[in-house]
Amino acid sequence: MIATQLAKIMKTMLVKRIDSSFHAFQQSIRRFCEANNAMVKMFDTGRVFIAPNLPVSDMINDGREDELLNLVTTLMDTDPGVDICIPDDFEPGFYEGLKRDQRILNELSKNWGDLGDEDPKLDVFVQYIHNQLFNDTNREKKLVVFSESKETTEYVAKRLSKLVAHRILTVDSHTRKDRMPTIRANFDANLPADQQVSADAPDRYDILISTEVLAEGVNLHRANVIVNYDTPWNATRLMQRIGRVNRIGTKAKEVLVYNFFPTAQVDNDIDLQKKAMMKLQAFHAALGEDSQIYSPDEVTQSFGLFDKDVDDDKERDERLDYLMQIRDIKEKDPDLFKRIRNMPLRARVGRKDRMQANTTIAFIRDQKRDAFLYAHADGRVEELTFLETAKRFQCMAHERAVPLHPHHHEQVQRAIERFLAQVEAEKAQDKKVDVTQGPNEKRALTYLDAFMNLPIISEAEKTLVRLGKEAIRRGRFQNLQRDVNKLQKSQAKVKVQAAVLLDSLLKTLNSYPLAQPEDDTPTNAPTPTPSASPLEPKIIISESFGA
Repeated sequence: MIATQLAKIMKTMLVKRIDSSFHAFQQSIRRFCEANNAMVKMFDTGRVFIAPNLPVSDMINDGREDELLNLVTTLMDTDPGVDICIPDDFEPGFYEGLKRDQRILNELSKNWGDLGDEDPKLDVFVQYIHNQLFNDTNREKKLVVFSESKETTEYVAKRLSKLVAHRILTVDSHTRKDRMPTIRANFDANLPADQQVSADAPDRYDILISTEVLAEGVNLHRANVIVNYDTPWNATRLMQRIGRVNRIGTKAKEVLVYNFFPTAQVDNDIDLQKKAMMKLQAFHAALGEDSQIYSPDEVTQSFGLFDKDVDDDKERDERLDYLMQIRDIKEKDPDLFKRIRNMPLRARVGRKDRMQANTTIAFIRDQKRDAFLYAHADGRVEELTFLETAKRFQCMAHERAVPLHPHHHEQVQRAIERFLAQVEAEKAQDKKVDVTQGPNEKRALTYLDAFMNLPIISEAEKTLVRLGKEAIRRGRFQNLQRDVNKLQKSQAKVKVQAAVLLDSLLKTLNSYPLAQPEDDTPTNAPTPTPSASPLEPKIIISESFGA
C-alpha cells in the first residue's frame, strides 16, 4: 500500500511538472533516468549504496564510486540510515524491474528530446507579450510573471530573451538577496522617484520572472499586469502573488491578472483547476473580495467593504446589535438569561399585533439545517432571515401574552411541511451534475473494492457495497465518496480490525438511500435492508400574532 501511494504521489508530481512547463517535465524525466541508471550500475557491480543525504546517483553516473565508498563507510558508524547492500538483499525480480524501467525511461526521454524547441504554451505567452500584455492598459510597461518551478523561470527567461525585445530579470531563492536593490529600483512604486530606474537607463527591466520567493513581502506595483505561468496547489499563493502589484501607491487604475489554466488532461488527473477554484471561492464567501483572482466564474462578495459612499447608518451591523443585547442580559440579569437558555422545546406564545393578524413564526431545525418560517393567513409560508425574525419577535418588557389564535397549530404544521420540502430539495441539489470520475471518486471505488475480497463479508453486505460503488460512479450523492475516503483516512491513522472497519463502512453506506432506484436503474437490481428514517425536525419556538 505504501508503494502504491508513493507511485500516486510521484505521478501527481510529474503531472504538476508538465503543467508548469515542458522543460521542467523533461528535467524530471532526465533525473529519473539518471537515478534508475545508477541503481542498475550498482546492481551490476554488486554493491548498492543506501545513503539518503549523499548524491549517490550523481557520483555513480560520474564514475566516482571509490569516492562514494569512502564516504559511505565513514558515515556508517554514525548514521543508521547509511548502508551497503548486495543484490541478494533485494526481492527476486527487482533487478529485472529496474532494467525494464530503464528501457521505458530511455524511450520516454528520447521521445521528449525529439520535440526539440516545440512548446505551445510558450508560443501563446509570446503572442500575448507582443499583442496584449504591453498595450495601453499596462501603465508603466512592466510585467510580473510567477511560476512554482525554478527550472521553468530560468527556461522561460532564456527562451524569451531570444523572442522578445523586453529586458528580463529572473529571481529565485539563491538570487533574491543580491537582486533586491535592482528589483526595488525597477518595480517598487513607493521608492522615491530619484531612486527609480527610468525607461532609458541601461539597468532598466521590463519583465520580472520569479518563483514563489517574491510572492510575499515585496512591492512590485510599478507593474499592474501579472501572469501566473502555472497554478499552485495552495490557492492562497495566487492571492499573495497578486498582492505584490495590487498595493497602495500604484498609479494604475486597474490590475490585470492572466492565468495559464492546466490542460484538460492535467486537470482530469489531478483536479488542479477545480481545487484552486473551490479554495478561492471559499475565501470570497468567508472574507469578501471585490474582484476575481483566477477565473471569471468566481462569485465575489464585498460585504460592503469595498463599496464607495456607504452611508454610516447602513454600515452598522444590526446582527451585532442583537448579540450585544443578549450579552447585556447575560451580564446584568443572569437569572433571566438562564431562564431563557433553559426554555423547553416547542415553547409557544401568542401576541397581539393587528399588522400581522392570524400569522405564525416557527423556528425549526434538524441535524443539518435550521430555519425561521413565517406562515401567512392566506396559507403562504416564507423563510425569514435572522434579522427579519428578530424585528418581529422584538417586544417591550411590559407586553403580556395573549391566547393563541385558532390557526396556530395548523400554521406550525404547514411550516414543518415547508421545512421538509426544503430539506428534500437540498438533497436533490447534492447530486452531482458532472459524473466524470475524479481522483477522489477513484480512491473511494478502489477502497470499496478491497472490502469485496474480505473472507468475513456476507453476500448481503457485498450487495450493499456494490450499490455504494454504483452510486459513486453515477454521482448520486455528493458526500458519499467523501465519507468513504474519510473512513479510509481514519484507518491510516488508527489501525483497527477488519470486522470493525467493515461495520463502520456498512453504517456509512446504510446512511444513504442506496436501495432507491433511479430512472435508469434495472428493476431487478438487488436491494439491501433500508436504512432508518431521518430524525423528524424539532420545533424550537413558535409565536402567533392575533388581532
